[in-house]
Amino acid sequence: MNILLIGSGGRECAFAWKLSQSEKCTNLFIAPGNAGTANYGKNVNINPNDFEAVKSLALKEKIELLVVGPEEPLVLGIHDFFANDEALAHIPVIGPKKEGAILEGSKDFSKQFMERHHIPTAKSKSFTNENLQEGLDYLANHATPIVLKADGLAAGKGVLILDNVAEAQDELKLMLGGKFGNAGSTVVIEEFLTGIELSVFILSDGKNYVTLPEAKDYKRIGQGDTGLNTGGMGSVSPVPFADAAFLNKIEERIIKPTVNGLASEGIDYTGFIFFGLIKVGDDPYVIEYNARMGDPETESVILRIENDLVELFLASANKELGNYEIKISPKNAATVVIVAGGYPGEYEKGKTISGLENIRDSYAFHAGTALEGGMVKTNGGRVLAISSVKDTQFEALQCATADAARIYFDGKYFREDIGFDLI
Repeated sequence: MNILLIGSGGRECAFAWKLSQSEKCTNLFIAPGNAGTANYGKNVNINPNDFEAVKSLALKEKIELLVVGPEEPLVLGIHDFFANDEALAHIPVIGPKKEGAILEGSKDFSKQFMERHHIPTAKSKSFTNENLQEGLDYLANHATPIVLKADGLAAGKGVLILDNVAEAQDELKLMLGGKFGNAGSTVVIEEFLTGIELSVFILSDGKNYVTLPEAKDYKRIGQGDTGLNTGGMGSVSPVPFADAAFLNKIEERIIKPTVNGLASEGIDYTGFIFFGLIKVGDDPYVIEYNARMGDPETESVILRIENDLVELFLASANKELGNYEIKISPKNAATVVIVAGGYPGEYEKGKTISGLENIRDSYAFHAGTALEGGMVKTNGGRVLAISSVKDTQFEALQCATADAARIYFDGKYFREDIGFDLI
């Protein structure tokens, strides 16, 4: 079958690698893709949010399955666009409709959803410009640290953790005043939870689901989890502190109530749900939902899924996950992300990448790369996700870190301590 994969990051490169291995995959198109996805299919340079352009491509190439990687097209309603178009309605879409993607698209909605369905999460309250003074008064009596979250999508920059009440009040005014555009027209003020974070993923068909391997990502730019937050500097799977008893708590208290809650509210959810969780003591709490797989967690998780990915996606689209057996490798996977110098602040693009052929025992999933004149060049902040799968976590981390060191471009940087806090 002909498959169209939407996106251009490390997550999509990992998907492309796995999809291309399926006997059911005849032709794979990636829009817009990157230098790495070009190894597994054909890149098509269109904007994923230009649904008419996506439609033209889908019809031209006789697409039979659409897989949506990033959140923005989902929140904007690409699944609805396909479902409501007579020429496209026959094409299954992996990724929820707009009414489901709001789990990620609106933090205010997701907090209210969790409250309705008794899903453990941090206490919170939402404010807009209309009740700004009430918000400022609320902050005046709030314990620190204080978490402020822009309600909508803010390219990963809409969450602030502040130790000072006056600073939090100033930031609330700035956020409601347009600091994050429309994404901040509502701000969620949330209590700060202390614990250790992890990510859990499911693929749902609207009624049933399969649980994918859990992972832990590392967001800070500096060694020892210091410095600015980034989109993610690496990941590991499985997560040593998430034993069977803890994972069972997650399923019973969080996953099942979420899937059942969506169904009870008439939301037909086909696609991934990413549970951003925190372990407080021995109990799991939801920090956030995402309506897609994580990045760079996908690059570790995908290495442990033994099923044919096309078969898995078709089972989801055809509402057959109730009888589907997910096969997870017992091995350990690790991902080390190589970033451009200056990231997550200002950074330069267009640097020539060399040494990819020197990788010995890992996969190079491309994120911010482009092909220019036959050369692989940097084209983003997070450039490459070097991923390895081995019998032990130490071996996987050792291989991924060593292979990351074998690649070169001007300004290159990666963390050498990903995952070692868990060993």
